[in-house]
Amino acid sequence: MNGSAPRPATPEELLAFLARLGIETTTHEHAPVFTVVEAGRLRGALPGAHCKSLFLRDKKGAAFLVVCLEDRRLDMKALAGLLGAGRLSFASPERLMARLGVVPGAVTPFAALNDRPAEGVRVAVVLDAEMMAADIVNYHPLVNSRTTAIRPADLLRFLAATGHAPRILDLEPATRHD
Repeated sequence: MNGSAPRPATPEELLAFLARLGIETTTHEHAPVFTVVEAGRLRGALPGAHCKSLFLRDKKGAAFLVVCLEDRRLDMKALAGLLGAGRLSFASPERLMARLGVVPGAVTPFAALNDRPAEGVRVAVVLDAEMMAADIVNYHPLVNSRTTAIRPADLLRFLAATGHAPRILDLEPATRHD
């Protein structure tokens, strides 16, 4: 073996993994989007809650994938307190690719598939309780040119199958209201 990291899963491999788990999803293709504003303009009338995912790290190097409703504006200091973490910052694109196998703009809870259990779970997944109360939630399926709808209970089944036990938190105390 050459010691290189495993190749990240493709969207097709992700969807096949979900199907093997018996999880139903609906995926829509669209032009690539890089921001919540762009996504809002392009998605049209896709049903369900629209979400964003933030890949963060603290000063000790702990990694967090925080997934919340797209309009939630998080205060990083308050979020760090909720997580019991040190000062939070956005992780570099290189760390994002190394840990989750995606590029900026395509961050998603589905990237937990690339946080290889054989290497130990390296990314803590944090889910917004308000988001998890929705009937359907929407995320990128490892690329930002598609959106996949899934039921929150099925997202939890997917995460369990990848070796992740997410924390479901009320993120309201970490929301900026400015």
